[in-house]
Amino acid sequence: MDTEHIANITAEHAKRLLAEDSLIPPPTSWAGAGGTLLGTEHAVALATRSEISPTAAEALWRPLVEHRLDVRLAGSDPGARLGELLDAWEPHVRECPRGEWDTAAIVVRPSRDTAGTEELIRRGFAPGRVIAVRPADRLGGGPPAVPGVRIRRAEWRDRPTAVRLLLELLRYDAQFGLVTPRDAAERVVTEQVDRELAQREPQLWIAELYGEPLGIAQLQLPPASDWVRGQVSAGRVGYLTSLNVAEQARSTGVGTALAEHAHQVFDEAGAEVVLLHHALASPRSTPFWYAQGYRPLWTYWYRRPAVR
Repeated sequence: MDTEHIANITAEHAKRLLAEDSLIPPPTSWAGAGGTLLGTEHAVALATRSEISPTAAEALWRPLVEHRLDVRLAGSDPGARLGELLDAWEPHVRECPRGEWDTAAIVVRPSRDTAGTEELIRRGFAPGRVIAVRPADRLGGGPPAVPGVRIRRAEWRDRPTAVRLLLELLRYDAQFGLVTPRDAAERVVTEQVDRELAQREPQLWIAELYGEPLGIAQLQLPPASDWVRGQVSAGRVGYLTSLNVAEQARSTGVGTALAEHAHQVFDEAGAEVVLLHHALASPRSTPFWYAQGYRPLWTYWYRRPAVR
């Protein structure tokens, strides 16, 4: 497959996506990326495989073995072209043991590019995770006052509360099949909290309800958030790592107050957009975040286990 053929398909693919969503960035180069190139006359894809240790921090958020397909579609019927690429990819995915839960086949698509959705569903894929985006609100007047709620920067005395609330979030999200409970979870989360609290200005925020700490939000400001900048067509990007409210404080306004406070912090840091990941099947996350001004930007289509 020659580079000119790939470049022509990539250019047509990028033009089509830009018409669907102006926040989708141009496709990145595959040069030096490794993996296997797959292609037809009107479509190309890069198939990659990655594997991590169960003790790695990333193992909390992903299967140990992931097969991914990055697709670029051209021609008059991009949906059919996606189906052809999925079929060409299948022999590579079938290297995984049948029924092994800690494996997944993943296709990440721009959320507004619906071409080929039926092809994915027919092959056992389902939308599982979303990268959602919220443009900055420069006209906002700051977070509204919520009776009894105080939001402050986390301190070392908040370490047990922060670890507990973040582990609660992990356990809740695990039921949607994307977060995997690991023996190392408490260690990984505690180390994450400790690193954040050691910063001069930790981006870990605690929400108190009448003096009791019952909510937490963790943020990444530029340049710490630059790792996710390539997912969106914007210069300065903030990332909302996590937000959780204890069960007894739900529906009290604590979560909304935390989110509004986070957005004010991002705005003051000059972020043009804020990104976050959430489980699409979550009956709490999906309606909550879209009520806060987010919308889907990228959708992760999963088949887990990779081979059924």
